[in-house]
Amino acid sequence: VLDLVRESLSAKGYDKVRDVMRLNHYLGELVGNTRVFGEWSFNFTLFGEPSPVKPWGWQLMGHHLALNCLVIDGQMVLSPTFLGAEPTYADSGQFKGVRIFQDEEHLGLDLVRMLSSGQRAQAIIRHSNLGPDQPPGRWHRADQLHLGGAFHDNRVVPYEGVAAAGFSSAQKNRLLDLVNAYVTPLPEGPRKARMEEVERHLADTHFCWIGGTGDASTYYYRIQSPVVFIEFDQHAGVYLTNPAPEKFHIHTIVRTPNGNDYGMDLLRMHYLQSHRGRKPGES
Repeated sequence: VLDLVRESLSAKGYDKVRDVMRLNHYLGELVGNTRVFGEWSFNFTLFGEPSPVKPWGWQLMGHHLALNCLVIDGQMVLSPTFLGAEPTYADSGQFKGVRIFQDEEHLGLDLVRMLSSGQRAQAIIRHSNLGPDQPPGRWHRADQLHLGGAFHDNRVVPYEGVAAAGFSSAQKNRLLDLVNAYVTPLPEGPRKARMEEVERHLADTHFCWIGGTGDASTYYYRIQSPVVFIEFDQHAGVYLTNPAPEKFHIHTIVRTPNGNDYGMDLLRMHYLQSHRGRKPGES
C-alpha cells in the first residue's frame, strides 16, 4: 500500500504523510493508547485499477490524515487533503525528533508581517483566535476555526481578508511560496500545473488571518481563490489537555473549490466526452 502512496506523491509529500503517521503514534505514546493512535491506524481504499488510460484513485484515511487522489486523462487531483498533528514535534519516544508544518507556520507568519498597515487591517479579521471571542457559529468543537472540514464538500465560503491583486511583487512571491508548501505533496508535473493554475487566479485570491502575529502567537489563516482553498489552524487540545490553541497542535486543509474536490469535475468531463454522457456504472 505504501509503495503506491510513495509512487503517487513527491518525495517530500510522502515524507510528510509518514511523519503524520509517526506523530500519531507519538500521541498514542503520550496518552497510553498506541492501539488506537498508532503509526498504522489508517485505512486505505483503492478505486478502480491503476492505469495510464482509465480513471483510478485511492484514499488514505485516519486520525489527522485524509488524502484523496484521482488520476485521470494524464492529470492528478490531490484534494481534499487534511493533514494534522497533536503534537507537531516528538521530543521523546520511538520517533523522537520528528517535526512537521514548519514551512506552513513560518511562511504564513512571514506573509502577514510583510503586509502594510492598511493591508494588515484588511487581512486580520479578528485579533483573537480563542473560541469565546468568535461570532456565534464561527467556532466548532472539532473543526474549531476550519470552514472546509469533514462533511463540508463544496461549501460556499465568502471571501474574507485582503485581495492579492494589490500585493507587491515580493508579497505575491511569498504568497506563492506559501501555497507551494501545501501542494508539494504532488509530484513535479502535477505540482507545476497546480501552481500555474493558482498563479492564473492570483488577482482573485484572498488572504485572511485570525489571531496574533507575534513569535509566540497562535493563529488561523486562509488562502482562497476560485481554484484553491487552504486553511491553517492552531488548535486547542483534543487528546492533550491545553484548553486554548497552542502551536503544537495544527490542522491543515486543502480543497479545490467549484466542484473539483475528488476530481469530480474532471470525472464529469471525462464521462461526457468519452462515454457520451454516461456516468460510472451505466451501460
